[in-house]
Amino acid sequence: MGRVFGFISLMLAMAAGIYIYSKQIQSTSGVAGGSSPKAAIDVTAVRADLMTIAQAERGYFALEGKYASLDELISSRSIAVARERLPYSYEVETSGSGFRVIATRHGAEAEGIPSEFSVDENMQFASRQ
Repeated sequence: MGRVFGFISLMLAMAAGIYIYSKQIQSTSGVAGGSSPKAAIDVTAVRADLMTIAQAERGYFALEGKYASLDELISSRSIAVARERLPYSYEVETSGSGFRVIATRHGAEAEGIPSEFSVDENMQFASRQ
């Protein structure tokens, strides 16, 4: 009888653990950028592209003493990133003292997915719904 009670207790503890784990996964999936795994992957890829472009800007500034447009970065082969990753397109705003790389989403609005991401010369990310 003691073994049966121990086995039932183990099953109840495992069920409670699985329930808590599933609730935690559901709450953190929105942080990555949406409720679907594809949306989370897209947002992660866009953020990686922004970081790549920002690092190329910093490298270009170290070599040339100025920040470059996205076209200049592509033509100088400083980056191998395309101008867009659907549904986002990229642009670079430059000034004498810094830059901002922006990814803007085109198309239908999606709940929980930002419409714009940006990163600046300090490698600080920002997003806007």
